[in-house]
Amino acid sequence: LVRDVATVRDGAAPVTTIARQNGERGILTSIFKVGRTSTLEVVEHVRQTIPRMLNLMPEGINMRLMFDQSLFVKAAIGNVLHEALIAAGLTAAMILLFLGNWRTTCIIAVSIPLSIMVSLIALYLVGETINLMTMGGLALAVGILVDDATVEIENIERQMLLGKNPHQAILDGAAEIAMPALVSTLCICIVFVPMFFLSGVARSLFVPMAEAVVFAMLASYVLSRTLVPTLVMYVMSGHHGHTDAPPGNALARGFQRLHHAFERGFEQFRGHYVILASHLLNHRLRYSSAILGFCLASLGLVPLLGEDLFPAVDAGQIRLHVRAPSGTRIEEMPQHIDAVEKVIRDIIPADEIADLLDIIGGPYSTRNTLFGNSGTVETADTEIMISLRPGDHAPSADYIKRLRAELPNRFPGLEFFFQPADQVSQTLNFGVPAPIDIQFIGGKPEEVMPQVIALENRLRQVPGIVDAHIYQRMNRPALDLEMNRQQLQQLGLSARDLAQNLLLTLSGSMQTAPSFWLNPANGNSVNIGVMGNPLDLDNLDALMRTPVGGGNGQPQLLGNLVKVKRTVLPVAVTHYNANNVFDIYASVEGRDLGSVSREIETLVADSRRQLPRGVELNVRGQIETLNSSFTGLAAGLAVAIVLLYLLLVVNFQSWLDPLIIVSALPAALAGIAWTLFLTGTTLSIPALTGSIMAMGVVTANSILLVSFARTRLADGVPPVTAALEAAATRLRPVLMTAFAMIVGMLPMAIGWGEGAEQNAPLGRAVIGGLAFATVSTLLFVPLVFAGTHRWLAHRLSHRTTFVTP
Repeated sequence: LVRDVATVRDGAAPVTTIARQNGERGILTSIFKVGRTSTLEVVEHVRQTIPRMLNLMPEGINMRLMFDQSLFVKAAIGNVLHEALIAAGLTAAMILLFLGNWRTTCIIAVSIPLSIMVSLIALYLVGETINLMTMGGLALAVGILVDDATVEIENIERQMLLGKNPHQAILDGAAEIAMPALVSTLCICIVFVPMFFLSGVARSLFVPMAEAVVFAMLASYVLSRTLVPTLVMYVMSGHHGHTDAPPGNALARGFQRLHHAFERGFEQFRGHYVILASHLLNHRLRYSSAILGFCLASLGLVPLLGEDLFPAVDAGQIRLHVRAPSGTRIEEMPQHIDAVEKVIRDIIPADEIADLLDIIGGPYSTRNTLFGNSGTVETADTEIMISLRPGDHAPSADYIKRLRAELPNRFPGLEFFFQPADQVSQTLNFGVPAPIDIQFIGGKPEEVMPQVIALENRLRQVPGIVDAHIYQRMNRPALDLEMNRQQLQQLGLSARDLAQNLLLTLSGSMQTAPSFWLNPANGNSVNIGVMGNPLDLDNLDALMRTPVGGGNGQPQLLGNLVKVKRTVLPVAVTHYNANNVFDIYASVEGRDLGSVSREIETLVADSRRQLPRGVELNVRGQIETLNSSFTGLAAGLAVAIVLLYLLLVVNFQSWLDPLIIVSALPAALAGIAWTLFLTGTTLSIPALTGSIMAMGVVTANSILLVSFARTRLADGVPPVTAALEAAATRLRPVLMTAFAMIVGMLPMAIGWGEGAEQNAPLGRAVIGGLAFATVSTLLFVPLVFAGTHRWLAHRLSHRTTFVTP
């Protein structure tokens, strides 16, 4: 019987991984979502399934959800919704202050939710979901959605004040601005066209945002042509014009006094502005050169901004990887991790820690090896995941900085590095555990490894580089058993016999010849494995006494067949297209990724000259994505400006006036540079996206002024007078639309709440560009218009005088 020659027991396989939650052992199961499945739906389904599973399990078993990514998603989307509501309220308040009429303000405010609902329907039809980027696009568009309705109502009121009946005033007012409003709307939409030609992660993230903004803007224009005039007909009929009758309640009287005071202050400001504009027009060349020079000089701030792929997002989670000396047994790891976690709890207050999970040992499944990005390969690896309480913790980056400085000093025998814990960073890293990945591809390990170590040592000296480490360690202790094949043949044995006996003794038959027994009592299949007793193999002599049998020969002791020597082996062997690969992973702290990448490129260029023949050295990770995305978005910014100009050329049937309109764009670029510089915001994909959007918004405001100046010029007014009248007349609509857009984007630019850091640079770029460009529209564009058209008039008169006999 089997029991006569072996110890038979019903037990578990040898432990290769230990999972502990807050110090208690348990069983960990990772759940991945597939494709475009919603994270919220997956997590909600898991939440509903857990109670049903607990009802089927024995008493005393507890099951709970840990490290729920949906919490961050819900919080981020909730913050975006909150930002959108605040933006809508601020925009409505700004319009109410300018117009002083609650009826017109309500009509304008109605277009915001209706446009957003239309955009959501369109997003659903094109297969998009409600996510952080689509909601961010809608929140960004809130301040712009009122533009069409505001201009429409203002023009209708102007027609009513001319004495026309409401019906005719609505028809004339709507017809008068139909084409300029369409051009302004298309100017904002057309700048997003280059985003559809992006590739990679930038396209996946920002095409949905572009679609959300474009759908909302087109819906806003359609509503301003249809719903807004209808509401004006019903709501404003009999209420147009100004009345001196005092309101009935105290709140209304207070607002009326506030509005009258605002009107008096605005008219005084208009008077001062006209005087300033007249002075500037009298010294056009001097002041226009000064403004243009300031704008161009401000672009010198761009190299000082720094470059990042995306802003850092605080998801309230910390992911720490611990590596003990290679070959450390899994039984020895818990005591090391307990000491590490004690230091973690000393640094992070207990009331801020929600969960602390550690996974000790190698990957627990092939799926984990395939889809995981922890870099865990052996029993000496441990991944510690710290979840902070939502909304009640200090910044995660501060704790990471303190732990990064403290842990190596307290545990010099262990290696520590932090990995991305949030979904955004993990996505941007494309499955690798760090944003910087330097790869040596090809060559022999013994020739390449010294070059890898040398580059890693130089990389550690680069300011801003942290957690630099080599993924493939080559120092795992091993025993090299050298066989004498002639002796084996003489004894009737083979190398296969020796290897098979060692495999059964050390690892068991489960590795190469798995067998299963079906338990008839419960229907479960049980894996049957044969292996030596690990407790008997407590020293090298015990291993050498292992009997080796097989074939026709007599069993022999292992020590009589092999020579033993100590050596080291690689912990992990990685291949890329069948070539050996060695990876150096690193992260960035305290500096921008762009400046660090330039120093890395210098180090890599020096190392390439020393590489053995046939070895390639590449830089991957976020640096590769950063370069491609910035190139694409910079080209998109240039293409957006060209598309704006061509659109204006088609509309105005002129090459010159569109050039005057886009002359406000250098000020927008200067404003973006100054805003990012003063707020300490690096140049990133969201900031570049905001810059592209600012081009369209700025152009829409310049159209108002130049269109009116062209009309006055056609009436025979001199260019300087036409420019001054256009500036004075269009001052209110330009400021009203600009302020409405700026206050509508303030909540996004502030960046409060979880996930808000991602879109904050976008809002800041739009605000900075719009603020500077509004000043340029009111001060610089009139100078360019007057100077250009006066030069044309002088040239035309000179040509006419020369030709006349």
